[in-house]
Amino acid sequence: MTTGATGTAGTAGTTGTTDATSETELLIGGMTCASCAARVEKKLNRMDGVSATVNFATEKAKVTYAHGVQIADLIATVEKTGYTAEEPPPPEPVPEAAPETPEQDPELGALRHRLLVSALLAAPVVLLSMVPALQFDNWQWLALTLAAPVVVWGGAPFHRAAWANARHGAATMDTLVSVGTLAAFGWSLWALFFGDAGVPGLHDEFRFTVSRADGASTIYLEAAAGVVALILLGRYLEARSKRRAGAALKALMELGAKDVAVLRDGREVRVPVASLAVGDRFVVRPGEKIATDGTVVEGVSAVDASMLTGESVPVDVGPGDQVTGATVNAGGRLVVEATRVGANTQLARMAKLVEDAQNGKAEVQRLADRVSAVFVPVVILIALGTFGVWLGVTGDTVAAFTAAVAVLIIACPCALGLATPTALMVGTGRGAQLGILIKGPEVLESTRRVDTVVLDKTGTVTTGRMTLQSVYAADGEDDTEVLRLAGALEQASEHPIAQAIAAGAAERTGQLPEAEDFQNVPGRGVRGRVDGREVAVGRLAENTTDLPEELARAARRAEQEGRTAVVAGWDGRVRGVLAVADAVKETSTEAVRELRALGLTPVLLTGDNRTVAEAVAKTVGIDEVIAEVLPEDKVDVVRRLQHEGRTVAMVGDGVNDAAALATADLGLAMGTGTDAAIEASDLTLVRGDLRVAADAIRLARRTLATIKGNLVWAFGYNVAALPLAAAGLLNPMIAGAAMAFSSVFVVTNSLRLRSFR
Repeated sequence: MTTGATGTAGTAGTTGTTDATSETELLIGGMTCASCAARVEKKLNRMDGVSATVNFATEKAKVTYAHGVQIADLIATVEKTGYTAEEPPPPEPVPEAAPETPEQDPELGALRHRLLVSALLAAPVVLLSMVPALQFDNWQWLALTLAAPVVVWGGAPFHRAAWANARHGAATMDTLVSVGTLAAFGWSLWALFFGDAGVPGLHDEFRFTVSRADGASTIYLEAAAGVVALILLGRYLEARSKRRAGAALKALMELGAKDVAVLRDGREVRVPVASLAVGDRFVVRPGEKIATDGTVVEGVSAVDASMLTGESVPVDVGPGDQVTGATVNAGGRLVVEATRVGANTQLARMAKLVEDAQNGKAEVQRLADRVSAVFVPVVILIALGTFGVWLGVTGDTVAAFTAAVAVLIIACPCALGLATPTALMVGTGRGAQLGILIKGPEVLESTRRVDTVVLDKTGTVTTGRMTLQSVYAADGEDDTEVLRLAGALEQASEHPIAQAIAAGAAERTGQLPEAEDFQNVPGRGVRGRVDGREVAVGRLAENTTDLPEELARAARRAEQEGRTAVVAGWDGRVRGVLAVADAVKETSTEAVRELRALGLTPVLLTGDNRTVAEAVAKTVGIDEVIAEVLPEDKVDVVRRLQHEGRTVAMVGDGVNDAAALATADLGLAMGTGTDAAIEASDLTLVRGDLRVAADAIRLARRTLATIKGNLVWAFGYNVAALPLAAAGLLNPMIAGAAMAFSSVFVVTNSLRLRSFR
């Protein structure tokens, strides 16, 4: 069994990339919109030797920096821009029960509290302003009393961010919200204290559009308070969506063991996996998960690594062999010495892949970021222009002011910044829950174009369990009796091939007798007494003496068909040959059918002989077979298909497929935990079920479609809404509701991916 190389050294959040550069991840605080992310990214990229990508949805910056640049310099640059930055804390195991309610998440709980208070205070203000029948004498002073804390305290995050940005000569979405709501509130204060709006008996009527009115008697308290409450609602829903998408990492990490029996002074002590250190020795009993990557120091067993390595059958391990965390001990007791723990294990690196994918940016998002970076200053100019044009054309200060505030409020590019990250987070998160790891956003474009899928046979199309295929008896012997006695002896062994023979024997002959004096003879097989006979079962290569000619022919035929031949006999004579093979998975036929339904042409690729390959292909419904290919020749096969004008996806299950996975237009690694295959592939399928490959392509295509739908909405919304606001066809509060709805729509549309099956 093969495991990857040891992890690269580095501080928390930092890994080496090349000799000349290093890579780190920073947690960015204080960002409130896409233009914030664009500003931080722009400032970091202006540093010599620095290349950065900042993701608004995950609030992280992925930074590659040259030798000589210090992480402290990166943090200082972010702080000078008006935001906070820090390295992520050292990785910790995901707790059994992550916070599920807002109250358990301090940041989300504080936002929820601010939203609830603001909504409760703003609702009466909106009702009083919109419904004349509710307007009693001096109602406007009650509205002011209720609206003031909403604008000042509820909107404090927007005002603080706007002020911080202003000090650095920048403007973001918070600038639009802060200026718009403070302008509406300030105008209302002037009208109440210095105009006619404070007189008893004032009646105000809500209008959807801008209209002429006496400025001294017009108040906009409902717009100021309502917009703050609505935008807080949008922020809360966005924050919740981030948390829900991030839950997928927890699901992935839960594949690993939770506790482990560590040897301390010769005794077994049960401790949490998190407390394991490199060099610790721990015990793994049959059926248990191996706690972390390590080296076997005692015991012999078979390890089922299908979940992580894609091995087609359980692998025999003994002292000196490497094992991988989260794989299952299918045989005897093992003592393992830990070689990698925490963030360096294969499972942890798979979780890192999911996170990296969520931090990445598709090409369409880069366009959206560039638009957001210039959008806010342009909107402020449009608002000033709107005010000037209205004032010049109508001479109505109130109408001009109203239209300008509506422009400021409706133009917030929040939806634009959320369009790609939220869909990507939810899509990759849902994929992780289903055992699909999407490496990055650029993968989504590849899935749309693929028309041919090349399937490696062993471990991909075939099952991970050895099964009994056929029994050949010597002349004069009964094949049922050969199988019954061999199965009885093999059921005392824990080896996967032995278990396959025992299971096949029990299924075909019924209850098996008990074996006595069972012995495992290293290099030869097993022997013991069954029904008074001295029975022996072993590998063909070790038991070829005195093999009858008819059995020798049967054994050669079985091996030519890609099966493992096992000889069985008793009383000193070989009586039969049992053929065991890795059978076709029950789901492979359905998987091939699903791949065809996606418009893909399946091709079976294998190093096995053509006879076996064509038999497997016929079983699952594949017409095109490329057999007897050496691992190093798989790349040439993929290239030849590409030269024929095909866009190729490759599904493989191990290190030998890595080069072909990298060459293909879309590489899918079947459950592999090896560095080579994970690095070479675009999608990693944790489960060893070929149907997951079809699911992965469907999910990637659905995620891409959601991203495009979000962007069309976000761009279209701003393009359509700005002229309406500038033309005076939108009241500021309606503009605020529309802006908040736009963000909520994008988040909700992305969350639909959570229901992907």
